[in-house]
Amino acid sequence: MYTGSVLTSEMKSEIIRKLLHFLVALSVLLASVHLVFTLILLLAGTVIYTIFEILRLHGIRIPVISALTSFASRPHEKDRFVLGPVTLGAGAFCSLLIFPPIPAAIAVFALAFGDGLASLAGKAFGRLRPRFLFGKSIEGSFVCFAVVCICSYLVSGNIAVAFFSALTAMLVESLPLGDFDNLLMPLAAGLAVQLTLAL
Repeated sequence: MYTGSVLTSEMKSEIIRKLLHFLVALSVLLASVHLVFTLILLLAGTVIYTIFEILRLHGIRIPVISALTSFASRPHEKDRFVLGPVTLGAGAFCSLLIFPPIPAAIAVFALAFGDGLASLAGKAFGRLRPRFLFGKSIEGSFVCFAVVCICSYLVSGNIAVAFFSALTAMLVESLPLGDFDNLLMPLAAGLAVQLTLAL
């Protein structure tokens, strides 16, 4: 059972992590202007972060960056490589590289907002945690579905696309994938969009 102060600290850490999720949505806007530049930016950011993390693990702290990473890391990640930002960058990079604009945008928005808000909702309001969700909450899964459904419809204007992309994103988000859901969730959602559009 967490005390109020520990819970507050945990939620602050979670909010910092999910702000990174929200920021990755900007890659859709950048890609609409210049796709190659956006891909280079995502790749460079991921590589630079990886270098900074390796330096941090070797005791070389980079002002601001190391402190932010340490604060945003989960308790079990304090002395380990924090993988989340790498898979986040890879998820956005692969989605923009593989898919046409509409599936790519929905894939990145599913990653940015669906996964991000599902986690926050689960932490803040999650009470129903059946065994088949592997510790995740029904409330978080519902938020994931609703957010991805709304984003998908706003991008595509297609109800079927909105439903199937949201369902796919929710199912993948509910799996015990750890940080790899940042990579697999947008790819699955983007594929669902592409297949639905092809029908």
